[in-house]
Amino acid sequence: MEIIALQGHKKEGSGKVSARKIRRDGMTPAVMYKSGGGEAVQFNLDPRDFRELVYSAKFRMVDITLDGKMHKCILKALQFHPVTDTVIHLDFLELVPGKKFKLEVPIRFEGTAPGVKAGGKFLPNMRSIKIIATPENVVDAMTANISNMELGSTIRVRDISPVEGIEIINTGAVPIASIEIPRALKTAAAK
Repeated sequence: MEIIALQGHKKEGSGKVSARKIRRDGMTPAVMYKSGGGEAVQFNLDPRDFRELVYSAKFRMVDITLDGKMHKCILKALQFHPVTDTVIHLDFLELVPGKKFKLEVPIRFEGTAPGVKAGGKFLPNMRSIKIIATPENVVDAMTANISNMELGSTIRVRDISPVEGIEIINTGAVPIASIEIPRALKTAAAK
């Protein structure tokens, strides 16, 4: 799993006025919560440092250094400016060893579907899935095997390969991908 290292700078003050000043100085306000409760820590980040974390489909862990102390975290939420689309705030969750937490990871499809070889179109319905894990068992993606999918078939959440120490939150009956039968094949079958 990829880990991105970020250098945080302690935030002085709180509220809208303080956040505006931080943004004017070219930094982005952020907050780090502890899983299981505790006091939130407010700090600032340089926007150039977290670009790989925000603008990527990959799930990555984050090592944030604040006052010389390292914190293992995940990105929990972020806010974009409504007009400029720049990141205006980040929320991190500090991970505690052995303590379970919720996260969303991408779904990776593996294999070649016979339905696609027969002329069907592969349509993914979901790009990510919600799971519960401990920091020791975190995965960067969940894998769904599509090598048994024929024309018109659907793969569901319950068909995702189970991973030890990971619990899937999404309902098992929810479809994650399907193979659509193209109109040309439907017409040919009707004749």
